Amino acid sequence: MNTVLWILQIVLAAAMLGAGAAKLSQGRDKLLDKMTWAESYSDPAFRGIGAVEVLGALGLILPAVTGIAPVLVPLAATGLAITMLGAVLTHVRRKEFGQLAPAAVFLVLAVVIAWGRFGPYPL
Repeated sequence: MNTVLWILQIVLAAAMLGAGAAKLSQGRDKLLDKMTWAESYSDPAFRGIGAVEVLGALGLILPAVTGIAPVLVPLAATGLAITMLGAVLTHVRRKEFGQLAPAAVFLVLAVVIAWGRFGPYPL
């Protein structure tokens, strides 16, 4: 199960790093055609979401790899789960059901990682 959790951590970290980096580097106006939900948020909030995603991605991997404060891994997963819960709720509120699936999948991945790393499979 430890190997499965590592795979989930890497997959979620890659997805969050890519999404967060896009939000930070390109900004809200350039991404409105792909991320229509962004019109509901200000530029600072949009970039803040991107920063949370990047920091969460780093928190899934770096503490475990370096051995420095590995308790940060399940905390990062919990933070990403909260972020993805917000994404799911935003898509539901805006009736963007086509964009709901990726956010829901990332939410489930983050919850599984948090459960595993806090519970029976700590680092």
